Amino acid sequence: MLKYPCLVLDHDDTVVQSEAMVNYPYFSHILDQFRPGAAISLSQYAAGCCQLGFADMCRLWFGFSEQELVNEYLGWQEYIKTHVPDPYPGIASVIRRQKAEGGLICVVSHSCDMNITRDYQTHFGILPDDIYGWDLPEDKRKPSTYPLECIMEKYRLTPRELLVVDDMKLAHLMASRAGVPIAFAAWGRADYPEIMAEMTACCDFTFHTPAELEAFLFD
Repeated sequence: MLKYPCLVLDHDDTVVQSEAMVNYPYFSHILDQFRPGAAISLSQYAAGCCQLGFADMCRLWFGFSEQELVNEYLGWQEYIKTHVPDPYPGIASVIRRQKAEGGLICVVSHSCDMNITRDYQTHFGILPDDIYGWDLPEDKRKPSTYPLECIMEKYRLTPRELLVVDDMKLAHLMASRAGVPIAFAAWGRADYPEIMAEMTACCDFTFHTPAELEAFLFD
């Protein structure tokens, strides 16, 4: 019997190494286009996304208008068509084993359906059971509890039958409000001590490698 019938996985920097490989390079390019002379370091980008979420970081730090956010997103969708991030070593085993043993894989992410499905097909040869991503209206994306409520209603699961696995604070807010346990995917945050400390303190579990998560779930 599975410890958690449903794994609720983040995508960026939990399953795939997208921040450094794709998202930050693209945002640096867009920032140069939209706000010439402005700059952001990779560590600042990570902190902003963690504390505020991407959209509010753009609004509060750089004064992006709603149209600029739309334009940024449309350009990003084109960029990711030719820039595919690598998965974290060991995460494929977690995903495939969860599915092989009859469990669910649901993705709750600030990525969009298009690149999530592409990455799963490319790297794992499967598709998630459900995706709740950037394609949703903003008020239904995490940290809204809407994705978790939909998953629990659709599959008739209790909060304790789900495990959120994520690397960011917004996921903790979502999970805690819904009464769902959360595991900190620390393997993508080793270079960010402030994020490591905050997430380790607030999450129910912390795993430093996907192999540690796999052992916890299945062994």
